[in-house]
Amino acid sequence: MGKLLIGLLTKLTQTLLFPAHNKVITFVTRKMQRQANINHIKSISQLVRILGLPAPLHPLIALVDYNNVSIDVFPRGQKTSFDFYKVSFKPTFIGQIKYGQAHYDFEEGGLAFLKPKQIVYPPEDIESYEGTALYFHPDFIRNYPLGATINQYGFFSYDVSEALFLSAKEKEIIASLFAIIANELHNNIDNFSQDVLVSQLELLLNYSNRFYNRQFITRKAINHDIVTSLDNLLHIYFEGEKSLKNGLPSVKYISTELQLSQRYLSDMLSSLTGLNTQQYIQNAIIERAKEKLSMTNLSVSEIAYELGFEHSQSFSKLFKTKTKLSPLEFRQSFN
Repeated sequence: MGKLLIGLLTKLTQTLLFPAHNKVITFVTRKMQRQANINHIKSISQLVRILGLPAPLHPLIALVDYNNVSIDVFPRGQKTSFDFYKVSFKPTFIGQIKYGQAHYDFEEGGLAFLKPKQIVYPPEDIESYEGTALYFHPDFIRNYPLGATINQYGFFSYDVSEALFLSAKEKEIIASLFAIIANELHNNIDNFSQDVLVSQLELLLNYSNRFYNRQFITRKAINHDIVTSLDNLLHIYFEGEKSLKNGLPSVKYISTELQLSQRYLSDMLSSLTGLNTQQYIQNAIIERAKEKLSMTNLSVSEIAYELGFEHSQSFSKLFKTKTKLSPLEFRQSFN
């Protein structure tokens, strides 16, 4: 199916855009086939053509009603990436979407976010698409304050499996915002259209920020289970030989083992503990160091080596930053 889709796209591109450059298109197509079968979509206009929908009302922003899209558009197993942002609003969803090693069941409905260049998989088990997706290109917001601050919305770096679950009232708010954006897109474009749309987009993102913060609070039981798993993971890491072989545990390693994105894990920990992931790991290292300083006769250098530090000076600096004491001062005060 991947080869068929590339073939169809090539034929469409040759017919509509580049009839005089068949050799160039053929070369590009062969190059695409060698790139791990990733369906790379560069523009919103290209996307709506693939979806079989009319041309977008604005070249840099579009709303797609997935009730009008065939489930066969994206072949199963084929990776897809976009050069633009995506906000998916799904009141209900039957089936699962795979992201990395995890799956997300959308039966509760909610919002999911993608940033440019993220690679996603098509649904593996689905009867039909439902919901609406808002796509917007970075160029659409580039000359606005939002263009500089959009990276502060951490949920664009979350995995699909970390989507935002919405209450009935929250769904109404999001639905109304999508309706307002749709109405503005259907108005005749004038000198104020982009200003209005960017303002509405920022309002949507600010509401999403609020709802995610609520979700961290209401799902504390689930999140505490994640923290417990994190503590166990760090315990096993230091009890075994991983610290000797691999050095200090990294945020990337921890998030991969927990099957969470780095940004989601950090935001979740911050909501529960006031610490980001790096700070949480450092605190665990310090607690481990305190045990060794108080219960063993190992030298500071030996302790630093067992914890995964390349240089004992780095260990001593971190320890003093966290405890206001050097490792030797702590050992002496403890004794």
